[in-house]
Amino acid sequence: MDDERPEVLTIGRLAHRTGLPVRTLRFWSDEGAVPPVGRSAGGYRLYDAESVARVELVRTLRELGLGLDDVCRVLSGRTTVAGVADAHVAALDAQIRSLKVSRAVLSTVAKRGSTVEETALMNRLARLSAAERKQIIDEFKEEVFGGLDDPRLRDRMRAFSIELPDDPTPEQVDAWIDLAELVRDPGFRARLRTWMELNTPVPGQGRPPGASIWWARQIVQTVAEVRKGGVAPEGPAAAEVLSELFGDADRAAVLRSLEAGIEAGAEHYRRLVGRVRGQNSSPDATEELEWLARALRAADQT
Repeated sequence: MDDERPEVLTIGRLAHRTGLPVRTLRFWSDEGAVPPVGRSAGGYRLYDAESVARVELVRTLRELGLGLDDVCRVLSGRTTVAGVADAHVAALDAQIRSLKVSRAVLSTVAKRGSTVEETALMNRLARLSAAERKQIIDEFKEEVFGGLDDPRLRDRMRAFSIELPDDPTPEQVDAWIDLAELVRDPGFRARLRTWMELNTPVPGQGRPPGASIWWARQIVQTVAEVRKGGVAPEGPAAAEVLSELFGDADRAAVLRSLEAGIEAGAEHYRRLVGRVRGQNSSPDATEELEWLARALRAADQT
C-alpha cells in the first residue's frame, strides 16, 4: 500500500514526526495549510517529507500569532512573510497598547478598591479617543479660563494641551483617569475659576500679589528650606520670610489667592497634568503652601 512506503506518511506518522496532535494536523489540512499529497486506497490522507517542512513552517507562523488565513496566503505565494509580519507588528502594537490600558485600569481599581460602577467609569475614561479626550479638556479650559482679560493667560491657554501619548505608560493612564474625573467635576471647575479670577490682573493694573505664588516656584523652594530648618509659621522668623517674599505687597490679597488655590486643589491638578505628559514634575508643594497660609494668617493677627 502507498501508506506503507517510507517516503509517504499517514497523518498518524506525520503527527509522530512533528510532535503535533493528529487533531491539529487534520484541522490544518482541512483549512488548506498542510494539504495531503495524495490518498491511500482506503481514502486516508497521505503526506511526504515536504509536508513535514511545511508543518514546521505553519507551526512557526502560528506561534508568532498569525492566523491560518494569513498562513495560507503566505504558503500560496499571495503575500510574503515580511508583508504579513509588518501588518502583524502593527496589530500587536495596538494589542499591547490596549493591554497597557487594561493593566493600568485594573491597577487603579485594586489600589482604590473601586466599585463596579467606578470601574466601568474608569475604563471608559481610559479608552476615550484622542478627540474625545481633547473635547473634555477644551470644555474644561473654556469654563475655567474663558473670558479672563489677560492676554498672557489667553496665549498660554491657547497653546496649553494635555495629550495622552499613543503608547502611554500605566502611570500616565492612571494619571489621566484621575485628571479626567477631576476636570469633569463642576465643583472643581468652579473653585479653580474663582482662583483664576483672583489671579487675573484688572485691566490697567499689575498682576495681583498672590498670583506669584503659583507661577514662581522659588517661593515654594524658599518655604521648603525654612520648613526643613524647623521654622514655625507663627514665629518671628516666619515673619521675616514673608517680608523677603512679598515685601510691602497686600498680604490679605496674597492670602486670598493662596487659600483659593489650596481649596481648589490647584497643586494636585498641576501634578496630574505633569504625570499625564510624562514630565518629571516638581515635588508636591501642598505642605509648603499650607505653611505659607498659616504664616500669613499669623502675621495678620499680630
